[in-house]
This record gives sequence, C-alpha cells and structure tokens, in this order.
Amino acid sequence: MSCNTSPFHMPELIRRKRDGGELSHDEIEYLIGSFTQGTVPDYQVAAWLMAVYLRGLSRPETADLTDAMMRSGEVLDLSTIDGKKVDKHSTGGVGDKTSLVLAPLVAAGGLVVPMISGRGLAHTGGTLDKLESIPGFSVHLSLAEFRGVLQRCGCCMISQTAEIAPADRKLYSLRNFTSTVENASLICASIMSKKLAEGIDALVLDVKTGSGAFMKHEEDAIHVADLMVETAKRMGVRATALITDMDQPLGSHVGNTLEVEEALAVLRGGGADDLRALCLELAAWMFCLGGRAPTVQCGKQLAEDLLGSGAALDKFRQMIELQDGDPSIVDDPKRLPQSHSAVDIKASQDGFVVSIDCRHMGIACLALGGGREHMGDSIDHAVGFVLHKKVGDAVAAGEVLCTVHYNSESRLHRARKIVEESYRILPDAPSKHRPLVRGVIRDVQLR
Repeated sequence: MSCNTSPFHMPELIRRKRDGGELSHDEIEYLIGSFTQGTVPDYQVAAWLMAVYLRGLSRPETADLTDAMMRSGEVLDLSTIDGKKVDKHSTGGVGDKTSLVLAPLVAAGGLVVPMISGRGLAHTGGTLDKLESIPGFSVHLSLAEFRGVLQRCGCCMISQTAEIAPADRKLYSLRNFTSTVENASLICASIMSKKLAEGIDALVLDVKTGSGAFMKHEEDAIHVADLMVETAKRMGVRATALITDMDQPLGSHVGNTLEVEEALAVLRGGGADDLRALCLELAAWMFCLGGRAPTVQCGKQLAEDLLGSGAALDKFRQMIELQDGDPSIVDDPKRLPQSHSAVDIKASQDGFVVSIDCRHMGIACLALGGGREHMGDSIDHAVGFVLHKKVGDAVAAGEVLCTVHYNSESRLHRARKIVEESYRILPDAPSKHRPLVRGVIRDVQLR
C-alpha cells in the first residue's frame, strides 16, 4: 500500500494551469506546503510558475496563494511593542533607495517600522544588498533580535528569516532564474505574504511603472496595485498604493554603496529632488495610515520637520549600531566600500536628454558586478554610476552625462557600452513631462 495519501497530483495541477484552469484553495495550499517542505521538486514548481506566468491567476487564486505563502511560516505578533506598525514596499526599480530613508524617518515620527526586505531581482537593486555595503551591518537577525531592535529603535531592516514566509523565499529565487518575475499575481503574493506576516497594521505600496520597472505599462502597474490593496483589505490591513515613475533611475546614484551615500544625503535634508520628493510623499502616507497625521499634507510637513531637525538621521545611526554596523559611516560616508576607478561618459552632441533606458542602466550595474547575474554570484558593493544629466536636461557635446565607478576593466567595457546606448539625446527638449507620482489607489471593491 502506498504511504502517499495526498489527493493531489502535481503534473495534473501543472497541466490544468497550463490549459487556463483554476486551482482550488486546497490545491494551492498543497502545492505551496509541499514545495516548502521539499516534497515537490523545483523543476515541477518551475513548470507551474511558467504556466502561471503565461495563463495568470484569478483573484481568488491570488488571495489563496498569498495566504498559503504567508502561513507557510510564522505570522508575527508585535502587540507587545507600543505604537502602530506600518511598513512600505516597492515593486522594484533602478536607484530606488527610499526604504533606507523611510524606515528611520517614519520611526523618528513615532511609528514602528518592521521592514523585512529582499535582495536584487533581475535588473533591479535590493535593499539588503545596499545595507550590506555598510561595514558589519547584519540583516540576518533572529525574530527575537528583530523584536529587540524594534523595541529600542522603532525600526529594523532584515532579510527573511527561516520562520517568515519560507515559501516566498524559495519561490523568490526560482522566479528570478526562470524569468517569471513580471507576473501581477506572483508579484502580489510574494510581496503581501511576507509583508502581512510582519504583523503590521498598515502598508504603503510603491508600485513602479516605466522602462525600469517590472510593469512597463501604467495599466499593468494599476492592476498590480489594485490587486495588492484588495489582498490587504481581505486580510484586515489598511493599504494605499502609489503608482510612481521608473522611466529613469530614481535619484542620481545607482549601485549599493552609492545609494547608501545618496540616502544619507536625503536624511541630512538634501539629496536629489525626485528622490527627496518621493520619500516625503511615501512617508506622508505612512504617517496618515499610522494615525500620526490627519492629512497627507500634514504627514509631509512632519516628514520635512524630522529631516530638518536631524531626528531621522539620528534614528538611522541608532539602527545601524543596533544591527552591528559601523555608525561612523553616517558622518563619513567614505568609510563605505569605494571603487578603485571611475570614468566619465560624455555626450557626443548638443541637445536635450529625451530618455534614459532605465532597465538597461540596471543591466549596466549588473555588468559592473553590482548585482547577481547568476545564482551564487557575489556582489561588488562599490561599483555603480552617478548620473549628472537626467531626462529634460540640456547637454553640450563633451559634457559629462554619467560617471561610472568600477573595479574591473573587462566589466567596464561591457557596462560602458550599455550606458552610452541608454541615453537618447535629440535637438529638442521632450514635449511631455511625466509626473513622479502618477496615481494613488486608496481603497478597492472586493471582487
């Protein structure tokens, strides 16, 4: 007699999804539970992921997948820590270092920010990779240590522990290496399973759209945002989603160390205008949902005050120290890993920057060694680039567009070509100005 009592058969689940069918709650729970426990092999789940990518999931399937992934591990209870728990998540982009600013900024304003973050995915950077450019900084805390830092500091930024949504940790890697990242339901389930497992009261979502985003088209970004806000509502968590621009890198610095440096500039009250503006907007919504501000405008003013007073910068210093990092980098960013060499990319003609291929700029950073192109790759935290010209800027022939920071001549050769081809310069200025925040989704009807 067979000891396998499961009523489900993986090839059948793959076949049904391949043919556009819908899986039940129990079937999804079985698939995720078996994958987490290792009784279903990666190749079968990879096949199912591709079927999902091509055929999609229904909204009930998406909610069931999110719930199964969330409950594959521990759901945190942070009720012993005073204050509303609010987090923020971005769907990923190039130069997106807002989490490094928002966690200490919002904690300085009296909310608790339990931030479980991810690594770089495809051409986009990862918050954990940026944090690990800070000497000694540990993102690998136990849940007890996580609670301890939150209790003392109000914010903590860590990687997924073995207890939190282990199914997502396994699927996250598999999606990256099977080219199934850009699927709305898989994105929703991945984000929401680990965010809702944090035990939060509210969540602000930054859903990117444009050439450097996973959702290239705005209607796709709106769909993902709507899906995530609906999923949060089903699970009793307040959520708002902002649709934001990723047609060019956010801010001026791309690469792990360079992005930490730029985040520090914002925490000192400066930084690139677009980065600072988005940080203020996201913080304002976090303060609203967390009950610290009655309106978005009031929340924005609170955020500006906290940056101006130095309270947010002090909170970042405290968090670094509590997570075993070197807090001296706050006052001396050059203590972060630095590249050995730098080269300027110059304009070949007069005119205006009409576009920057944001995805290609992310690929250029990968080519320099600033991310993982293959499973098991190590990261060079020091490499990346600084943009001196962005969309709409006038340029003269020979003027510097971008400075590339590198440690390998062979890597530079490939990356330089990509960067040069990413800039498009024409005689006339671009006619359209794309707003940084393209829309806000505050509430949805359950479907």
